[in-house]
Amino acid sequence: MRARRLRASLKGWGGVATMAVVCALVAVFALCVPLSGPGIGDGRAVTQASQATIEKAEEDCEAPEKQTLSPSSADGDTIQAIKDREGEKRKLIVGVDQNSYRWGYRNPNSGKTAELEGFDIDLVHRIAEDILGDPDAVQFKAIPTDQRIPAIQDGRVDMVVRTMTINCARIADVAFSAPYFKTGQQVLAPKSSPVKGYDDTLANRRICTAAGSTAYSTLEADQKDGKLPATTDISTTVPNQLDCLVRLQLGEVDAVVTDGALAASQAAQDPTVQLKGDAFTAEYYGVAMKKDADDLVRRVNQILVDYRKDTAKGWQASYDKWLSATLGKDAKKSEPPAPQYLRST
Repeated sequence: MRARRLRASLKGWGGVATMAVVCALVAVFALCVPLSGPGIGDGRAVTQASQATIEKAEEDCEAPEKQTLSPSSADGDTIQAIKDREGEKRKLIVGVDQNSYRWGYRNPNSGKTAELEGFDIDLVHRIAEDILGDPDAVQFKAIPTDQRIPAIQDGRVDMVVRTMTINCARIADVAFSAPYFKTGQQVLAPKSSPVKGYDDTLANRRICTAAGSTAYSTLEADQKDGKLPATTDISTTVPNQLDCLVRLQLGEVDAVVTDGALAASQAAQDPTVQLKGDAFTAEYYGVAMKKDADDLVRRVNQILVDYRKDTAKGWQASYDKWLSATLGKDAKKSEPPAPQYLRST
């Protein structure tokens, strides 16, 4: 019965969306980092276990998007170690998404290899070109939302470029670049739904979020503070954000909460759903790296400065190619403010 409902819900999606759902369902068999460790698929367990750490980090943190190092083109120990990799291993190892339409996804129409494409992927190629002299000198590792930080800390990747919000809790565990994109949390629901946005219409509704995401921690905090109805069920969490869209299609949840930039891409995949209400937070995506990789952080920040200045093949060109169709031609609302850096030491 469920299989029939899923097939029916996918009618009219088109090749890219169908591909995305298949990737979401088989991601653990693809090139993903192994799904091991505590809290997989259970955002509540992760959040409860680290609540004290999160609260302490938030107390000591202001404007997390400004907690980054000044730009530099110099090579340090981290960058030199990447350059010293031999032969086929001489690549930048980057954690990405392979299921987020127009951000990081496998386009089945791009040829037999179905290479990763999207806004985040363009940035990865630019970083690889600057550090290694070859935009294709990249080893991509697809990782679920709640494995982004562990993958960095364990040394499985050099960095993560995966629509990752810079926030106070995360800067206690990893270092971030300056912001490269501005977004905010929004509600996604069927067009026919009585849900109107992030308000009382979510009472007695089931919401899906990605485990370990900013969306989940925001919902939990708002429900605790009375900003979200107590009857709203936020218990449904999934490893990858696209899985929420599948749950919504199956009727297992009533709404999805995620970054507006991602929600817009999901709405483009499925014309039966839409964004409901305005964004209710202001957030910034950054490139995440190890805490002690100062030279790599500085280098990425220099790359971002140059990337934003490059009108031909830089930030704006990538936005026009991948995101203008879903977020609109005016990129100003998505472009982060001029970066601010910590004082050099």
